[in-house]
Amino acid sequence: MAEWVGSAGGTTLVDLLDRAAADTPDRPAWTVDLPGSSPTTLTFAEVARRTGELASALRARGVAQGDRVGVMLGNTVEFPLTWLALARLGAAMVPLNTRYRSDDVAHLLTDAGVRLVVARSEHEALLSSYAEVVGPDALVADPGQAWVQEPLDPRTVVNVQYTSGTTGRPKGCLLDHTYWTTLGGSMLTEHPHLGPDDVLLTAQPFSYVDPQWNVVAALMAGAHLVVLDGFHPSTFWAKVREHRVTYFYCLASMPVLLLKMPPDPADRDHRVRAIQCSAIPPALHAQLEERWGAPWSEAFGMTETGADIRVSAEEHDELVGSGCLGRPAAHREARLDAGDNEAGQLWLRGPGMMQGYLGHPSPFDEDGWFPTGDLARTDAQGRLYLAGRLKDMIRRSGENIAAVEVEEVLLAHPAVRLAAVIGVPDEVRGEEVAAYVVAPGATPEELTAWCAERLAPFKVPSVWRLRDELPLTASHRVEKAALRREVSGAAS
Repeated sequence: MAEWVGSAGGTTLVDLLDRAAADTPDRPAWTVDLPGSSPTTLTFAEVARRTGELASALRARGVAQGDRVGVMLGNTVEFPLTWLALARLGAAMVPLNTRYRSDDVAHLLTDAGVRLVVARSEHEALLSSYAEVVGPDALVADPGQAWVQEPLDPRTVVNVQYTSGTTGRPKGCLLDHTYWTTLGGSMLTEHPHLGPDDVLLTAQPFSYVDPQWNVVAALMAGAHLVVLDGFHPSTFWAKVREHRVTYFYCLASMPVLLLKMPPDPADRDHRVRAIQCSAIPPALHAQLEERWGAPWSEAFGMTETGADIRVSAEEHDELVGSGCLGRPAAHREARLDAGDNEAGQLWLRGPGMMQGYLGHPSPFDEDGWFPTGDLARTDAQGRLYLAGRLKDMIRRSGENIAAVEVEEVLLAHPAVRLAAVIGVPDEVRGEEVAAYVVAPGATPEELTAWCAERLAPFKVPSVWRLRDELPLTASHRVEKAALRREVSGAAS
């Protein structure tokens, strides 16, 4: 099976796929389980063949090395096939969330210079003003022409992955093969130590990095990856049992929603040996482990930096309920710009990070350190804990939302004179989007409808505060610190 040789070995995703297809051609690679149909399973050989066919069809459409191609598909087998086909061509995928609306799409496609998007017909009206749209079923290769793979540089960009970052509108992270092989390889050499006997499961949308790194980690381990259409708390564990899953990753509100499901006599009837989760609620951590009888371990990473910090199996028991992030992965360094026993901004350094933001100055300092925008502290053993954030960003159910993006949409409304958006605590989602608006004559319902036409549903404010005025700084900007103090005071 494919063995991780590390970034220094010059391995690409295409190398790994072709090696897996040669070594274990009949081994199941992916199973996609969608409602209303029987699960679809592809072997490693089938994935290799079909990505070659798709690459041929995309090349016939004019896609060449260095091009950026949008992909707006749900959790179907066509999404990862298209991604790896683009990788074969030396082109980069620009993932588009299927929940995006006009403003979301306009920014990403224009910023990335996308001229072709692979999407289904229901999205054509939304996308066609900015790029040519082709359905996955229309990408058919010439059956008489076999794909011949040309050598690829591991530093070739395979994703322009948009994230809200630390400030401003979403930025495109330039992710190359080394980013993915470093991230995926660390899942083999460190906790959870994935291997060919594992069955992974992912339930997040494929437009995010989480299912994508699951694809890479499973490919590198020779493991079987199960893909669900989405996260459904009422049926999640039934799918875990059905597919004999041994490992999964989740985040944000998922564990909270799982605990809200009625207890089931079959709760502990599964093969799961390891669960990694970002932002495990400390007060619920022990309850999660008691109910399902499997270890839940904290993990921290970012789109920009990959896999960074994790709790090891050796320290897991001691840290249940502590909120501890763990220690940096073997390939990652971490430092704080603060003194001992103080919270400071978390900086990260090491191989397997993004090359930078598309069209923006490098965020890395001269020594290669990346500022995360998160505040952290350490304990006496050097383990890391989050202590807040510097960035003007809201994290709702695992979605990163740039406040300025929502504010710009609000300020385009004819009645809105002033707008400020902040995150407010929410028991299930972590944070909700709260909009403070000066808009004489406007109603929350009207403003909600305005935002819903232009933004993905998860970005639309659910908390509205219509005011006659908002507190301003000396430079006449809204003083968000005062709004946050107001929220903190109301909660205390």
